Amino acid sequence: MREPPLVSVLVPVRNAAGDGGHGLRAAFHSLFAQTDAPDAPLPAWEIIAVDDGSTDATPALLEDLAREDSRLRVIHTPHGGIAVALNTALDAARGGLLARMDADDLAHPQRLARQVAHLRAHPGLDVSACRVRFGGDAATAGGFAHYVDWQNSLCSHAAMARGRFRDTPICHPSVMFRREAAERFGAYAAGNFAEDWELWLRWFAAGARMEKLPEQLLVWNDPPGRLTRTDVRYADAANNALRARWLARHLHHLGRTRVWVLGAGRVARRRLAPLWREGIELAAFIDIDPKKIGQSVRVETAQGLRPVPVLARRELPGPGRALVLNALTAHGAAEEAAHWLTTAGYGPDDWLLT
Repeated sequence: MREPPLVSVLVPVRNAAGDGGHGLRAAFHSLFAQTDAPDAPLPAWEIIAVDDGSTDATPALLEDLAREDSRLRVIHTPHGGIAVALNTALDAARGGLLARMDADDLAHPQRLARQVAHLRAHPGLDVSACRVRFGGDAATAGGFAHYVDWQNSLCSHAAMARGRFRDTPICHPSVMFRREAAERFGAYAAGNFAEDWELWLRWFAAGARMEKLPEQLLVWNDPPGRLTRTDVRYADAANNALRARWLARHLHHLGRTRVWVLGAGRVARRRLAPLWREGIELAAFIDIDPKKIGQSVRVETAQGLRPVPVLARRELPGPGRALVLNALTAHGAAEEAAHWLTTAGYGPDDWLLT
């Protein structure tokens, strides 16, 4: 009789039978092929695949795969969305460690073994993630490829915590977390937001500890039908509202509700627009464009429209006297601003990436 699993891999699936099911089969075969790492034996594991009301050949393909490997259990449900599917998988899982995977990605053969070893070696760690390899076409999806590079640059807990208000700092299908973490910090929530970013923002706020292994243990594919491209829950408006809600809570918790924003361009203003309705005061925009410096921008706040000045960097209050939101988004701009802040003496408590 097979021993109870230590690891359960949660895989939500919906209408994944395109290309004849090749991508779906490849994803599950990469899990079937999991093996020991040189210094980390692979414990017993299982896969919980939740078919989220698919209307194509996905249900039959999943049943075929389950006949190939009895460690795969398939649950068929009416369509309820990814958060509901993930919570269904979580409830059915028997493992104390829960890994994520999507039905169009590929796992490195030693992925599970390495992440189990990581969590065992660090008992205070709640989430073990890993770097990922971009599986799309960087020539046609340059923005997403740049995002993957940015995410891969955040490996420590501190780096991910600092970057969490800019975007999702962790590739969701790359994680393994303890069941106790989901019980303590809460499982997946459904709403008009990205379920993974909401989860990480909520867990960070509650004190969860996360690290990212330096190895690329997942190929993160980027098909045209990916939810992040097609679902309104991942659109800019939803992301901006989610960011504002959790950033405002963080600033209120710090007792620092007056901020200066690096970047007076339209993109930066649009990204942070919901924040000013959350009781956060915008002192000024800081910019390097001489055409903008000395002007003012009308901003919608909780008290109505008001003009906000655009100042030069030299006019920013000194370290310890201003909380700065680095909202620059052009390629390399946020990095240059972060370098400037550091060389100007602004410490980790003086600024946030947004």
